[in-house]
Amino acid sequence: MKIKVDYDVCEANAVCMGLAPEVFEVDDNDQLNVLMPEPPAELLDRVRHAVRSCPKAALALEDD
Repeated sequence: MKIKVDYDVCEANAVCMGLAPEVFEVDDNDQLNVLMPEPPAELLDRVRHAVRSCPKAALALEDD
């Protein structure tokens, strides 16, 4: 699975970072950074939850 971000929609609310801080980070410039674009299997449940919880629906998961 690979994480896709629509940066035109993302408001860097940091909801995803709160749910999966190993994978998502909002930097000092309020930009979302994906630290693990292809997260390991043990983090996928949390990443899916973060994707579903994005208030702007700016995140998506795609099969490799």
